[in-house]
Amino acid sequence: MNQIARCLGILLLLAPSVVQAQRLRDRLSQLFVFGPGQDPLFLAGSATSSNPASLQAHGRHFVPSANAENGSVINFITRSLASRVAAVPIGATTSGETFSFEGGIPVATSTSAGPIFAERSQTLGKGRVFAGIARSSFGFTSLRGMPLSALRLTFTHENVDFPGCSEQQGNDCKKYGVPLLENESMDFDLNLDIHVNVTSFVLTYGIGNRVDAGIVIPLLNTSFNGTSSAQIIPFGSTSAAHFFAGTTDYPVLNATRSTSGSAFGIGDVAARVKVNVHQTATTGIAFLLDQRFPTGDKNDLLGAGKGSTRFLAVLSSSFGQFSPHVNAGYSHTADREQNDYVLAIAGFDQVLGKRVTLAADVVSEFQVGSSRLLLPKPVTLESPYRRELHPTSIPDIRDDIINGSFGLKFRPASRTTLVTNALFPLNEGGLRSRITYTLGFEYAY
Repeated sequence: MNQIARCLGILLLLAPSVVQAQRLRDRLSQLFVFGPGQDPLFLAGSATSSNPASLQAHGRHFVPSANAENGSVINFITRSLASRVAAVPIGATTSGETFSFEGGIPVATSTSAGPIFAERSQTLGKGRVFAGIARSSFGFTSLRGMPLSALRLTFTHENVDFPGCSEQQGNDCKKYGVPLLENESMDFDLNLDIHVNVTSFVLTYGIGNRVDAGIVIPLLNTSFNGTSSAQIIPFGSTSAAHFFAGTTDYPVLNATRSTSGSAFGIGDVAARVKVNVHQTATTGIAFLLDQRFPTGDKNDLLGAGKGSTRFLAVLSSSFGQFSPHVNAGYSHTADREQNDYVLAIAGFDQVLGKRVTLAADVVSEFQVGSSRLLLPKPVTLESPYRRELHPTSIPDIRDDIINGSFGLKFRPASRTTLVTNALFPLNEGGLRSRITYTLGFEYAY
């Protein structure tokens, strides 16, 4: 036990630090910047004057929209990503056969290898140790059902008003759409490719016949590739007022940008305690407390940036080789921009042979309250006719997460277990991967 603890300490000390210049959150923001040292959506080609009354200082006209909408969308994407990375399901606290000691003699309380991402009521047994390593790999493909390869944004013009504007235009410049050039917009297409590999080191120790304590240390590698394509949509004029380069007569109305990066480091470490409060030969009840610490760097999309606490009530049964289980609980986050979730997991593990166990679950998280990740609202233009522009194609829906989990556990020897699993979405809420593969090795003694 001391040797294992010492190894975990060395792992924490030796884990590679993240290079500050490679911050992935900043890389995402750079997709909206089209020149060195410029603000997001700044139009260098249109910046021909500093006099607002001349209506020639067009270079910054989309920057207020960028500050509001770009900031909102980028915050939405990065926080969605950070929360999903931090909430990647981690393996159960126990695996393989579990024991209690009666009169100094170990008595098996479960012969199944157990579930993979759910909990069963049985604990390890006093003095027993469970250690494991698991590797999960996935690429995010959709955000609230919209493909990350085809996110559409629309940025709107600043509402221009200056002394004498209404007299010059013959209309009220307080209206959105006066002057006429305020009707111009910028369509923006994003193509994001985000991959995450998580290697989790798990250690659980039976401090009593009914009490287990454990720790999970995840190492994350997050990689990102992104491209953006912007197009200015002119409105009612024979010459261009806004352009990326060129002149009013020969404007460049399109621009593209690409960026990439990767980060490696420790994710959000979790400490867990499970207490078995009732156990018979067929039924058991336990409670699990899981505290996740903000050890992962949120700016490099390695962690949530805030701690969270998860509480689960566990009910499991055993009917011969068939063992159903239900977990229900609550996940609370210290991040005011993230929602809490009600947790629900239901499934079973089935012994298929002496050394093979099938594990299947539905793993769910149901959002509490309205989403705290806010998207920009539609923009209403008043002139020359009333209409709405929708800043994003991302729908305003709940971020409920429902996943299916299907895996096999193999026991090549009495104390070792090999784990294979596939986790796949059953709904469209949140930031999702098409499928998450997990391979693991576990050892109990």
